[in-house]
Parts: sequence; C-alpha cells; structure tokens
Amino acid sequence: MPRVIPVKFTFAFSDLWFDPAGAQIEAGDHAICETERGLEMGLVTEDAREVSETELRETIGDATLKPIVRKATDEDYDRAEELAAKGDEALPVFRRLAKESGLPIKPVGVEYLFGGERCVCYFAAEERVDFRQLVRDLSRALHERIDMRQIGVREEAALMGGYAGCGQELCCARWETRFEPVSIRMAKEQDLPLNSPKISGVCGRLMCCLRYEFEAYRDFKGRAPKKNAVIETPLGKARICEYDTPREMLGLRLENGKSIKVPLAGMECSERACKKAEENHCPCRPDTVTRSMLEALESSEVQAALAELDRANGVGQQDFDDSDIVFVSEQRRRRRRAQVAEKKEEAAAKEAERAKRAARKAAKGENAGGDGQRPGRRRRRHHAGEGAEAQERRGAEARQDTRGGGAGSSKATRRRRPGDGGGRQDRQGRPGQGQGQGAEGRAPKERGTKEHRDRGADRPRAPRPQQDAKGQPQEGQGAEKPRRRRRRRSNRPKGDGPAAE
Repeated sequence: MPRVIPVKFTFAFSDLWFDPAGAQIEAGDHAICETERGLEMGLVTEDAREVSETELRETIGDATLKPIVRKATDEDYDRAEELAAKGDEALPVFRRLAKESGLPIKPVGVEYLFGGERCVCYFAAEERVDFRQLVRDLSRALHERIDMRQIGVREEAALMGGYAGCGQELCCARWETRFEPVSIRMAKEQDLPLNSPKISGVCGRLMCCLRYEFEAYRDFKGRAPKKNAVIETPLGKARICEYDTPREMLGLRLENGKSIKVPLAGMECSERACKKAEENHCPCRPDTVTRSMLEALESSEVQAALAELDRANGVGQQDFDDSDIVFVSEQRRRRRRAQVAEKKEEAAAKEAERAKRAARKAAKGENAGGDGQRPGRRRRRHHAGEGAEAQERRGAEARQDTRGGGAGSSKATRRRRPGDGGGRQDRQGRPGQGQGQGAEGRAPKERGTKEHRDRGADRPRAPRPQQDAKGQPQEGQGAEKPRRRRRRRSNRPKGDGPAAE
C-alpha cells in the first residue's frame, strides 16, 4: 500500500498528497515540494500514512504521486518571508492596473513561487474576462512572468479568512477541503427561515453548514408522521404540531389544548396505517401513542390526566386507598399528618385555657358578694322606683332650665346675639340682656332696629387722637391707633365689571 503525506499551501483550497520518500517529516513541519507550477513551500498537516489504491486514485486521479524534495531549513524560511513581503508590495500595483483597465474583476492576492519561476495573480470575477492587456501591463510593471488565475467568491473567503455569524472561524478557511453544492432545499428541510441574510455566509452564498445536518433531518422526517397529522393517544386524539429533530421527539397538542412531547421510538403503527402503507408502497409511519410511553414521561400533567382518565372509567375505585396516590410521597404524607395533629393539640390547649379563664372570672364574682360584680366598682343607680309622673316632671324642669325662661332658674344660658360683642354686654350687666327679660321687662332688640341704633348712640366712644398736617398723631396721643374699617371682598373676578372711577 502506498504511503502519502498531506501538505497545505497558502493559496491552495485543499491538501495535496505527496510521497514522503523516506524524509523524517511530521505534522506541523514545513516542506519543499515540487508541483506542476514549480517549487513551493507548504505545511504538513498530518503524519505519513498508508492508503489503498482505490482511495489514492479517487484523490489524485491520473496524476503522478510526486515526492517531497526536502524538509524546510532556516534559509528556506527567510526566503519565504521575503517572497511574502514582495507579494504584499505587488498587490496595490495589481489593484491600480485592474482599475485602469476597467475590467469587472476584484484582485485578491499576489504570490511569488518559491523557485522564482513566475508570479501568480489571483482575482475574483462573476464571468470569464479577457485580461490579455492587463497581463502585459503587469509584466511591464513587476518585471516578472505573470500567471493570472480566476477564483470564485467561496475561494476568496477561504483565502481571506474571517469569522461567521456563529462566532467561529470560517469552515472553508479552517478545515474545509472541498466545496460541495448547497441548495435552498436544505434550508427548507431544516425549517429555517428563508431569509437571505440569515442563511448566507460572508461570501454571499448559502452557508456550507446547511448540509451538515441535512441528512439527519431528511431521515427523521421520512420516519416520523407528517405535520398536522391526527394520531391516537390514551388521552384522546392529538395533532402533531412540532418536530424536535436533534432529540427525535414530536410535539403533540391534545384536545384539551395542552401540549406534550413524546419520543418517536415509542410510537407504534396501527393496522390501518400498515394497510395504507402497503397500498401506497411506502414506509409505514407510526400513528399511535401507547399508554406505557405516556407513563414513562416525567410530566406531572400527563400523570394527572391519566389518573383522571382512570377515575372517569372507574378503574381502581373499589380498592382506593391513601397509599395508592402516586403524586404524594410517603414522607410528605407523614409530614402532613403530623401538621394536622399539631393543629388539633393547639386548638385543645386554647380551649382549656379559655375554660380556666372563665372559671377564674366566676370565682372572683362570688367573692365580691354574690352579685357577679367586680369588687371596688360602684353600682350605677337607676330610678326604677319613680313613677311616670315624676320622670315627666323631672324632664320638664330640665327643659325649662335649659331655656332659661323661668324665674326660679338658678342658671340661665347666654345666647349670643348680633352686636353684643360675643355676650360681653351681658357680663357687664347692661339692662335688657342676660336672664330672659331685663329689669324693665323689655326683650332684646335685633340689630338694625331704631331702638338698637339709639342704644348704640348712648355707648361711650374712645376719643380719636389729634393729627398734625402730615397725618401723624400728636405727641402723647399715639398710644391708641384708630380702628380701620374692613372692606368686603367681592368674589367677582377682576376686569368683569365697569372700570372704577
């Protein structure tokens, strides 16, 4: 069996196989190899291994397996760095000349071969381009033999490198060795949103990772019932509303509106489904969920629904016992019983304390004299022995005293009247005020009558202090200020009435 060793080159999109030819080279070393373009320096990605003739022919085809020239030395590393720097300097010249030529191309990179045979210019374009004049201009500017090579946008992304939307390095730049076709059908099969920005890579084409799980999705959908299909369950009919392909589970919606997930491996095919599959010459799809599978699910809702179904069907009602409850553990049942017993003990203790307190109150009442009253408290006397006439007379006397109209009343209430200074005149002993009617037998007059005005005229008034020409009180007369007249405020807003003169 032939031995091969894979080598990765900078501007190559896949590993190339070479014959080790007895060279002591391991993975991670650089080697000088001879290709169809000349001498090149590449990185060894794997150790030497043996392959079959069939695998060798599928990989290299009719080409000859060439040997490795030698392992890279320090001088080879220095020359490789010089050629890389020279290629970076030639790239701006390539871009400038490509822009001047007006060709629809995008320069990607410039590579100087290790042997110095030629200079390879890589560019990306959508269609074939006539670049003969551009080759002449580049040869004249770079003074090298020019080799133009057109690549696609996917190869461009592999050469430039970068990071995808998942946060990982691009697959084509990290480990992908060949570009397999990717179609929109793969995205549809995986129920992905058909939105171009979400399923496209940095190269603008569909992401290469769409084909990674395509076979698994297609196999699962080929064995599972179709979406929106109605299947039979112990809890009634259910509709398939969701696929969980990585875990191979189906999402079901029951008739009561609840949703559960069941594994596809636990479903069975009914006779009707088998007969239909034979008639259509297609694989049989399961359409029945067994009770054992539902009981194996770790879902309290499913267990409760099964228990309710058993109660409705009358299963296990004769021998029903507290120990048959599957939802309550024995430890939890014991804790519940202990709590009930503790509450009963607390209630009995409170009742005993209440009885002791009542007995203590009864004993205190007997010691006080047998009338049930507390010692030291004075009993309230009630006039139960008086007749109705005595009680009516007592109420009439109280009402007469309150009005103050009787001559024998010991205390008369003062009534405040307008203009009497809050009862101050009654306290000064003015005639006509105070106890009902005055000494002259005249009732007080209301404010505003002629008699009220005459009575007010007889009232002595304080003399006003004399003022000088400036309106200031004279010396010795400023102790008492004149009374100011309060003006009544109007609730009418300003500006509503006629202007003041």
